[in-house]
Amino acid sequence: MSYGERIYIAAFSAGAMIACVLLCGCEARKTEQAPQKKTPLVRVETVKTEKIARVLDLTGTIEPDRIARLASPAEGPVAYVHVREGDEVKAGRTLLAIGRKTGVNALIASLHEEVKKEEDNLRRVNQLVEKEALPKEQLDMAKAGYERVKAQLAKAEESSGDYSITAPWPGVVSKIFVKQGDFVAPRTPLVEVYAPATLIMLAEVPEKSSAGLQKNMPAEILLDAYPGKTLPAKIVRLYPYLHERLRTRTIELEIGERITLLPGMFGRIRLILEEVREALTVPVNAVVVTPKGAQVAFTVSGGKASMRPVRSGIEANGRIQIMTGLEAGDSIVVAGNEKLKDGAEIRSAGAGPGGGGAPGAGKQEKSGTEKKKEGGR
Repeated sequence: MSYGERIYIAAFSAGAMIACVLLCGCEARKTEQAPQKKTPLVRVETVKTEKIARVLDLTGTIEPDRIARLASPAEGPVAYVHVREGDEVKAGRTLLAIGRKTGVNALIASLHEEVKKEEDNLRRVNQLVEKEALPKEQLDMAKAGYERVKAQLAKAEESSGDYSITAPWPGVVSKIFVKQGDFVAPRTPLVEVYAPATLIMLAEVPEKSSAGLQKNMPAEILLDAYPGKTLPAKIVRLYPYLHERLRTRTIELEIGERITLLPGMFGRIRLILEEVREALTVPVNAVVVTPKGAQVAFTVSGGKASMRPVRSGIEANGRIQIMTGLEAGDSIVVAGNEKLKDGAEIRSAGAGPGGGGAPGAGKQEKSGTEKKKEGGR
């Protein structure tokens, strides 16, 4: 090999070595500069045992269950109005009188005389029949005449009552539709009376919730007349049909506390459709739905997430009941679980309100700067 060839080979080898060193250095720098994959940051809480309920929010109105709108079969001018709206009345009290009663009173007086005459005639005929002075058929005719006049008197007395409107039972006068001097026709509404002891709350339930209703189902009522006061109540009556136009079912609720109620009061109702007193609950965000429609939750142990299939129940106030898959005290991921996988390493940002973090889950990876500082101590 000539001297020139040796110099050429030596130069080529030296260049190759330099290129190799430079290439390795670049790769090393790329490796140092490449960011490491970050461990997901999540928030953790514990599964709690508490009461949870499925409720239905409604609105309703206080109305009397027992109410009478009184009218008169007779016609004539209103002679007297003896009550005013808001008056408490006893059964049988006269509320209103209709005029033109003079003819009826005269007829009643005449029939009283007729009844007396027929009664005397019946007594006399009976004595003659007993003495066999008259045939028995005469006694039957006398009895028939007496009963006929008595019936006429009863009918006249009933028609006399048509001119006087009385309270059918103890109650409160809620409305008066006429004034003294008004001329009224038969069956014209005159006075309305309601029984205060029968005041109830009426509400309309949407069709989708109407089938699961039951008597004595509990509820809570907030009346505008009693701000801030929650009143216990229960369903006492279920109407057996749906409103044709509104597609709702009417219910009646009885308030379980003795308070002053008035017809027309407005109220807000929380109807408790279902209640579990000792339910396992978690925040709603703790339950994730997979692409296949399954429900899962991620528990935390040793800094790793474990996926568990769950079955949920009642959802209320931002929490959801867990029926299977978890136990009380389990640490679960409630935020940052959207893209988690089973067995993934995680970092915990701490427990949310009302929950505790998993043991060891609160530890976080230290940054490179912190590690260097610790190494230089």
